[in-house]
Amino acid sequence: MTTEHEQIAVAGEGSASAAPDVMRLSAGVEARGASAAQAFAEVRAAAARLDAALREAGVAAEDLRTSELSLGPEYEAYPKVSGYRAAQGVEAVVRDLARADRVVDAVAGVGEEARLGGVSFELSDPAAALAEARERAFRDAAAKAAQYASLAGRALGRVVSVTEDARGGPQPMAFAAMAAEERASVSPGRQTLSVGVRVVYAFAGTDTEAGATVTRT
Repeated sequence: MTTEHEQIAVAGEGSASAAPDVMRLSAGVEARGASAAQAFAEVRAAAARLDAALREAGVAAEDLRTSELSLGPEYEAYPKVSGYRAAQGVEAVVRDLARADRVVDAVAGVGEEARLGGVSFELSDPAAALAEARERAFRDAAAKAAQYASLAGRALGRVVSVTEDARGGPQPMAFAAMAAEERASVSPGRQTLSVGVRVVYAFAGTDTEAGATVTRT
């Protein structure tokens, strides 16, 4: 009998949830003008006000990143140009969620040029949640292996290999779907991290019990 026939391969799933502690905000400004220079000058001035407002709301300078910078014509009827549109976007990382609503309000306070794109939440340190998810995934795989071995009338041996597939990440939330309340309207909820694992066991008493490998993808 081949080595492959002396093994049992099972897949396990595990997940764990935790409260996110970081918010990423997508925001920006937009301006229109009769000339490209006018539109660009206006959007740059608005972007400077947005930057100052975000810093005043508690976002650190190193947590601000320009995500868009564009300038182009708008047409009344092509090829007739009716004006020019300029835009500048920024991603702000908010590390104190108690300031989340204050940061959002700061963007809105910039003026009619302001644009809000959305938010996403994440864990600054997902290690503990991932460790819990891995433990649950491995227990799930082990339980399946034990059941299949019992059904096959064989004794389960040692682990031959382990392959992991981690899943989960920041969860985006569009502003159109957010509650518009005077109280705190930005809620991070909980983030679920999932791990899939494929575990190969040898049946007891086979040559494949001689070695084991662990692989992570």
